[in-house]
Order: sequence, then C-alpha cells, then structure tokens
Amino acid sequence: MNIVTVAKIVCDDQDIQIASDRTLDYSKARPTVSTYDLNAIEAGSLVAAEKGATHIVVSAGTPSIDDTKNNKNILARGVDSLTLIMNDDYADLDAKATAEALAPTVKDLAADVVICGDGSADIYAQQVDVQLAEALGLPVVTAVSKISFEGSALVAERILEAEKEVVEIALPAVVSVVPDIALPRICGMRDIMQAGKKPVTKIDGATVVRGAEVMETLAPEPAPRKKMLFDAGTDGDIDKFVAAVAEAIR
Repeated sequence: MNIVTVAKIVCDDQDIQIASDRTLDYSKARPTVSTYDLNAIEAGSLVAAEKGATHIVVSAGTPSIDDTKNNKNILARGVDSLTLIMNDDYADLDAKATAEALAPTVKDLAADVVICGDGSADIYAQQVDVQLAEALGLPVVTAVSKISFEGSALVAERILEAEKEVVEIALPAVVSVVPDIALPRICGMRDIMQAGKKPVTKIDGATVVRGAEVMETLAPEPAPRKKMLFDAGTDGDIDKFVAAVAEAIR
C-alpha cells in the first residue's frame, strides 16, 4: 500500500515583514510546511505504520521549496521519501492549478490513499483536495477526523456541526483531514539525522493553466488604538475597563 500526503510549503509567517504601504516582504522568510499539513503528514505516517505501507510526501511550488532543512523536517516525521515538483511559474497557484500540477506525479506513485490537509496556512481555500480528486478521477471525503480500514475499504469518520458521520469509501481515494486527527510529533535528533539519508526526488513541473491570478496582497488596515487608560486604584475604573472591553468585542 502507498500512502501519499500532499503538503504545501509556505513562507514562515513569523519572518514576513510588513512595509509602510502594507505590502508584504518575503525576502527573509524561510520555507516551512503549512501548519495544517503537519497534521496531515502525521496522520499519513500513523496510517502507514499501521498498514506497513510506504509513506510519500509530495509538494509543488517554485524552486524555493527545495530547502535542505525543511526537507529533513518533513522526512523526520515517519516519511519514507519526499517528491518536489518545481516550476518557476508555480508561485501563487490557485487550487485548480495546484491540483493539476500535483496530479500526474500522484498518479505515477500509484497511491492507495491520498491525504490532504484541511487547508493551507496562507490561503486556506479548502479546494485542493476536491480538485485533486477530480483530476485523478477518485472519490473524496473531506473533514475527516479518523481513518480506519474495513477489508479493502477506507472508513472515514467526520465530525459535523451537529452529528458524527461515518463514511466507507473504496480505494484508491482522496481524504482531507482536520487538524484534530493527529498531533504532529516532535522530531528527535536521531529522526533528523536519519532524514538526511532518505530520498528526495525533484521533478520539473509542467506548465498549468491558471484560473485566477493574484493581483495584489496587502496587510489589513491597522485598527486605530483607543488610547484609553484605566487605574485600578481609582473608584469605578475597573467597571469602565470591563465595559470598554465588552464594547470592543461586541
């Protein structure tokens, strides 16, 4: 059995700087795995360990995603190999174009289960999973909180707003998982050292058709400060403080 987890590599948001005109400066931001995809990778590793399967992580992006430190970070998480699909034109791909970039490689890997995160840390469109399933011609289940198997079928548990739903789906299939499915492991030094010996396959990505273009990305307008001061030693100021907080969050 092959488990393929699709992960997006994004700029570390802690390193992104905001200029005075609200544009974003990514020049000092290192590549890192999207937060939601860390949970997906952990889920894939747990399933692979349970089934004695091979676990492969696949990511598509510009050549900047090929970062030795980040590659080891992925491979140290119970992953057998990493495949990077790279093209200079892969910056700011929409969900459909991302799925088209991923699909040929995922298909070639003969995945039995394709695992996606709930969304990406930068855009969070929640569309790559269903678009990838469409491109592969596979069934898909979203918002999965637990994965198990019944014979040759995958059993997915979904927590909905008012109920729990259990879906049985034939393999191969695509599932997207919620963050609660698995807590990402803390990688030890031994895991990181072994990760350096695992294979990283680099593929020249084919040109894909974009459905949408990013015209501009700006930070939100800063909210004006209230500049209200309260003194706990002054009668009535505590009540004024509570009232001001309540008004602000109303």
